[in-house]
Amino acid sequence: MAIAAFLTITVSLPGYAFWIEPYWIEVTHHNIAAPIDVPLKIAHLSDIHTSGMGRRERAIPELLEVERPDIILISGDSISVPSDYPALRDLLTHLRAPLGVWLVRGNHEDWWPVEDEKAFYESTGAELLVNSNAEVRQGLWLIGFDDLYGGSPDSNRAFAGVPETAYKIALFHSPMFLDRIAGRCDLAFAGHTHGGQVRLPVIGPLWLPPFSGTFVRGWFERQGTRMYVSRGVGTSLLDVRFLSRPEVAIINVSRDAELD
Repeated sequence: MAIAAFLTITVSLPGYAFWIEPYWIEVTHHNIAAPIDVPLKIAHLSDIHTSGMGRRERAIPELLEVERPDIILISGDSISVPSDYPALRDLLTHLRAPLGVWLVRGNHEDWWPVEDEKAFYESTGAELLVNSNAEVRQGLWLIGFDDLYGGSPDSNRAFAGVPETAYKIALFHSPMFLDRIAGRCDLAFAGHTHGGQVRLPVIGPLWLPPFSGTFVRGWFERQGTRMYVSRGVGTSLLDVRFLSRPEVAIINVSRDAELD
């Protein structure tokens, strides 16, 4: 009996890790208390690594249609290789929010830049921030950085012109970048780690990419800046996940929110 159970588990776990969990997107919900007059609902995506409108990509717009966020933030690695850009264009054209769709480069976009980057993102209806910022609502500023691993983040350029009194949301790819801007923004979003992608009980992640640091997944705080590290949507190296489901994070920011 015990041998039969062992064999069943041994055979079924790889099937689950390769065929079920990578496509089993979890929508997580979080609340952040903040001194803003109008509540803000953020959808945070990361590490989509799209190569076409597959099961994960088709699920994203459907999930967001249910959630109806005010703004969609994508923290890099939307592609893996240059041939993925047409697929990314297709996906981004399916994403809409009242305050826009905003994204930053990950290391893959820095390694494999798209030709005429500005025109490419304009054609999708999304906005790319590279060491730059934008006021998305009165008193609410979004600051986007190039990636620490593959690019050249420049904090002085990124924060230029942002009022000190503003509520500031930072968007970047590699979570170790938090150490460079902690205390200069209120809220931050990153990805890159895939939450470990393959995690074993007790042992934890089998592998983490460079510039992850100790920021694997979930919430962290440094000098008053709270950062959320997404487990991401897609996969890297192998299309496999174990104990680290793909994620779309929904963050509700308001004065009355109970702190997560």
